[in-house]
Amino acid sequence: MAHDNEFTLLKERRFLPFFITQFLGAFNDNVFKNALIILIAFQAAATDPARANTLINLSAGLFVLPFFLFSATAGQLSDKYEKSRYIRWVKLLEIVIMTGAAVGFVTGNTLLLIALLFLMGFQSTLFGPAKYSILPQHLKPEELVGGNAWIEMATNLAILLGTMLGGILIAQRHGSRWVAGAVVMLAVLGYLSSRAIPVAPPAAPDLKINWNPVTETWRILQFAYRNKTVFQSILGISWFWFLGSVYLAQLPNFTKLTLHGDEHVVTLLLTLFAVGIGIGSLLCERLSGRMVEIGLVPFGAIGLTVFGVDLFFATPAPPTGEALQGVWAFLGQPGSWRVVADIVLIGAFGGIFIVPLYALVQQRSEPSHLSRVIAGNNVLNAIFMVAAALIAIAMLDQGLSIPQLLLVMAIFNAAVAVYIFTLVPEFLMRFIVWILVNIVYRLKTRGLEHIPDQGPAVVVCNHVSYMDALVVIGCCRRPVRFVMDHRIFRIPVLNFVFRTAGAIPIAPARENPEILERAYDQVARYLEEGEVVGIFPEGRLTADGEIGPFKTGIERIIQRTPAPVVPMALRGMWGSFFSRRHGKAMSHFPRRFWSRIELAVGEPVPSERATSAVLREQVVALRGDWR
Repeated sequence: MAHDNEFTLLKERRFLPFFITQFLGAFNDNVFKNALIILIAFQAAATDPARANTLINLSAGLFVLPFFLFSATAGQLSDKYEKSRYIRWVKLLEIVIMTGAAVGFVTGNTLLLIALLFLMGFQSTLFGPAKYSILPQHLKPEELVGGNAWIEMATNLAILLGTMLGGILIAQRHGSRWVAGAVVMLAVLGYLSSRAIPVAPPAAPDLKINWNPVTETWRILQFAYRNKTVFQSILGISWFWFLGSVYLAQLPNFTKLTLHGDEHVVTLLLTLFAVGIGIGSLLCERLSGRMVEIGLVPFGAIGLTVFGVDLFFATPAPPTGEALQGVWAFLGQPGSWRVVADIVLIGAFGGIFIVPLYALVQQRSEPSHLSRVIAGNNVLNAIFMVAAALIAIAMLDQGLSIPQLLLVMAIFNAAVAVYIFTLVPEFLMRFIVWILVNIVYRLKTRGLEHIPDQGPAVVVCNHVSYMDALVVIGCCRRPVRFVMDHRIFRIPVLNFVFRTAGAIPIAPARENPEILERAYDQVARYLEEGEVVGIFPEGRLTADGEIGPFKTGIERIIQRTPAPVVPMALRGMWGSFFSRRHGKAMSHFPRRFWSRIELAVGEPVPSERATSAVLREQVVALRGDWR
């Protein structure tokens, strides 16, 4: 059964054990990493500050290095082996590493801890591809957005809480012992939770492992590049980590030097940023109607730029005085609440931006290669984060202030978004559809699972308004190539949507037989390629709200290229601004706004039984009395 809402997933064995496992893993990484950095800062800095800086930067680099070296191998291993068992192997490795780390903390052996930090990065690299590739195996398509939302929220919360706990524990008396006990305990808990993860069969059990990380990484990226939408999604994810790493790296000094806040204010803003990402991630499912709605990606990109720019203008002048402000003094300062709101909203729109991209990669990648595609994504993420650090250092060295740097990043974000959406106009098309449908209507759906996940299919629907095709396109997880009147196809703005969606303009034989024959040829090509084609068999908008006779064109289509036919019915569209209830469509003042409508989908009809009469009967039954 699909879950009722995003919170119900946390009660499901197919999700909860994995959710706990990945949370504890990210949490433990950051307890260990931050405790080590603080230990180095206070231990080495007392005798040699330059050596302390070197060791801190070395530690950060060594944790990221395995993502470059071993991601390709990790992706292959995750595809080759059963994933729940593979995850338990990885968690056992974490226990071994953390046991060594406990020895290092108790004995104060800094070099041992740095070496083990590299191994912890290696363990995280092994876990990464399985983290996202296991979700499609345990979740239904309509649950992918909710599952990814929880993973993103938990990951960011684990990073924040782990960083805080590592700092708190190492600062205690006998702090090294507290950290040693904590990292081992968390590793053991992570392994125990992993034992409850359900079986996830191997995607490519016969895969021959290529142990050369350079050639295999290149091969993975080439494979991902063949699917333009997947590759651009990976670039979008990598850009998010570029932007996010800049914000996270600059927030402490932004708080201290610009906002004149103390460490408690830093903690407050980092917490709010993580909470914002969590809120945005969980909002995705509600905003998308539990589908992989890539139209939310431009929405997230717009929000990131708008509130990133506003953060620059909202930054108040630092108060006079030497002492840094605490939380309440900061919040009492004029303009501080605007800064707080911008930080939360940047995080929220970041969550809205990133969740659909991960879900899209999972949905559009070949299942047999998904772990390797995720591995390639992890390599690019690491490259983008390293580049972000180098670019930020260079810009600050050139004299930019931190607020100016964040402003530049917000403007960069707008430019990158435009570039990605130009390369893959499907993102922008889905955004326009999402905006139009959700502003004009309150939409509910039922029966979408009847549309086949793979292979050719024809969907047939009653035709009530000029918005019908947009509603169906916006509801279906797979792209639907609609056959539509060539005059509707040419409507401004909608023409961009229809062209990008691969719609097929058609004309009656008496008007233009050449357009008609080209349309039939294009329909046949789409079906031969395994696509979904949409038809309005009435051939025109209804003039009285009733479903007219179905023309025989649908029979000609499936006789030429046999495919199952899925009946669907739009309910509640009659009387809208885009229908003919009050005369010519779109020629009168709108009488309804945000009205309730529904798309009902029936079971597929085999091609041998799909006559015009049978299909009309199915659509009439689905629509019922609600016009």
